[in-house]
Amino acid sequence: MMALNKKGSRRITVDGIGYWWRIRRKPSYMQALCWTPMTYAVEAANGSQSGTTLIVTSGQAHPSNWVGVEAEPIRPAHVVASIREAREQGWDPTRAGSPFQLDRSAGFIAQP
Repeated sequence: MMALNKKGSRRITVDGIGYWWRIRRKPSYMQALCWTPMTYAVEAANGSQSGTTLIVTSGQAHPSNWVGVEAEPIRPAHVVASIREAREQGWDPTRAGSPFQLDRSAGFIAQP
């Protein structure tokens, strides 16, 4: 499992546990056309031990989309709520394994 790139990552503490979160700077092709919503990655900030990464699918367009759709920024409160929801659904950031997917994209409207 590869660790989240720290460059461009932001640190956040949720319920006493530190995490790193990061939005991909360049949108994917599907995100650039607003066919799919923006995603971001979260992982525990526990040093050398690498665990499962959380991949959150937001309900927002990527801010660097090509079609001019206005995008709301992902705020720390959204990240905190996503981490808590993923933990409730069984995400264990300290256990190695495949990325844990959390879909919070309800209400996202893809562009034609």
